[in-house]
Amino acid sequence: MLFEPRSGRLAAWGNALLAGLVSPDEAALSIVGENAVHRVAGLPGEAGPVGLTLALGRLRALGVTGLRVALPVAGHPLGLSGPPEFNARALEAEEAVVCAGAALGLVPEVTEAGPAGDVHVSVVWHCLPVREAPPADVPSLGEAERELAEALREATVVLTRLDVAASGPVAEAALSAYRARAEAGRDVLAPGYPARAVRVLALAQRVDLMVSLAYERGHGGAVAASEMAARAEALRPVERVARRALVAAYNAAVEEAGR
Repeated sequence: MLFEPRSGRLAAWGNALLAGLVSPDEAALSIVGENAVHRVAGLPGEAGPVGLTLALGRLRALGVTGLRVALPVAGHPLGLSGPPEFNARALEAEEAVVCAGAALGLVPEVTEAGPAGDVHVSVVWHCLPVREAPPADVPSLGEAERELAEALREATVVLTRLDVAASGPVAEAALSAYRARAEAGRDVLAPGYPARAVRVLALAQRVDLMVSLAYERGHGGAVAASEMAARAEALRPVERVARRALVAAYNAAVEEAGR
């Protein structure tokens, strides 16, 4: 239930590899996670799709010094810099990775196969040219942390005011699972990230979880169409803050290296 985009794992562990903090095999295994396989298509110098280990090495040879995350949605091109072709692909996937040091970006195409309970997920990352320009609307870690603290308070007030079913046994179980995983030292990021980035990412995921519960656990008192629209309108800025903070956290390693 916690939002951990594939682009985030690719950027985090790819940055750790580029910094010499993990081996290529460790980075590739961590990026793939529970998926069946990840491959990269369209890499300059490669005739066809290649595995992650080779792809990360090729990106480094092409001059890539870091990986940034983009999490765009309609009306909010968060983390993108163009051109329109790349932005359109990233918007369709609602995520992408943008390379620092080379004008390249990666957009995932996800394929699922198999019966329920035994679904095999494969990912092809399409490598495309990007515009070398500052990414759109990405805050600093400090800005993201301040925004999140306010968003967490606002989400609680909004959900209470709208009588949305974001409390009760199901919600409490989800929040308890979140806390247990966080306390167990779950690898929310990769080696080389500052402690503040880990803190911001964990808080952003908690805010995102609260919003998800509000949408998924029934309508509570918001049964009328107008009340449901009011709930969506009230939660939209909270979602936006959470996504901005996720991007800031995943991009922190690149920003730190650039100082």
